Amino acid sequence: MSQEHPFAPYIRIIGKGPRLSRPLTREEAKEAATMILNKKVDPVQLGAFLCILRVRTEDAGEGAGFIDAVRDNLNRPDSIPAIDLDWPSYAGKVRQLPYYLLAALAMAESGIKIFMHGVEGHTEGRLYTAETLRKLGIPLASSLDDAAEQLTTGNFAYLSLKEISPVLQDIIDLKSTLGVRTPVNTFARMINAFDAPSVFQCITHTAYREIHRDCAKLLGQKRMCVFKGEGGEIERRPAKPVTVQYLIDGEKSEEEWPAFVESKHAAHDEEMDTERLSAIWKGEDRHPYAIAAITGTMAIALRLMGKAGAPVAAMTHAQNIWASRNKEMIPYAV
Repeated sequence: MSQEHPFAPYIRIIGKGPRLSRPLTREEAKEAATMILNKKVDPVQLGAFLCILRVRTEDAGEGAGFIDAVRDNLNRPDSIPAIDLDWPSYAGKVRQLPYYLLAALAMAESGIKIFMHGVEGHTEGRLYTAETLRKLGIPLASSLDDAAEQLTTGNFAYLSLKEISPVLQDIIDLKSTLGVRTPVNTFARMINAFDAPSVFQCITHTAYREIHRDCAKLLGQKRMCVFKGEGGEIERRPAKPVTVQYLIDGEKSEEEWPAFVESKHAAHDEEMDTERLSAIWKGEDRHPYAIAAITGTMAIALRLMGKAGAPVAAMTHAQNIWASRNKEMIPYAV
């Protein structure tokens, strides 16, 4: 009789059926994730584990335990820069250009330090952050050390997940094999490698709102917010009202932000021409939806960071930042 694999108990805990299974504790999730990160799990076990969690929907404690393991395995620099905002980017865009990038770059130019991280290529036909940054001439960081250097000398850095945790990138790439996203798509967004006091999150499916907030609370995150973004990216959909849910110093709250641009301006961008982003930055293209998406996204970020006391004040601040940008060139382009 063959000996049971050390990872088998974790699958059994979550997979024994509706009456006998239960979520992993935070510590169990950390132990399981550590084995996954150290490649001590059979591929069949990994697929089963991920799919069970996906079907059942991951628990906040499981998410916290998974992130504990990831953070323990990070190759972080000795000196971590004091950044303001952690900005995950894991979905890619298909209907609208990634206007959130211009929002982040305008904020960075104004003095706010932003660490953006994400993936590319897991879903065909989407425009990802890394690809767009390359087209804008903005260099990507090559490691956490490189990102720290960029954030020490400037206010913006983007680093691919494959450089943060190659194993997590491999798991996300399993989508083409499994046919569905895995829980890692949720967990990777919460790594916050540089301990930013404020973390931006967005969701596509409303069921994940509370998972993000509850997980952030378990992790001791000081400030975070989550809302339904355009195409799954952290970008305000200005033609629709949005509920922004916060976790500030352990307290939950939420605000309703009204639509502020006519729906006729929100038509699907069939061309997805990234050259428009440069034209928008320079003020040559002033499409109402683009400008509203940029300033609306900035407003939520400013509100999250406590730089504005109410949504109206946050919008005014965002519009001032956008109006004050240096239109001659996009920041950090070379």
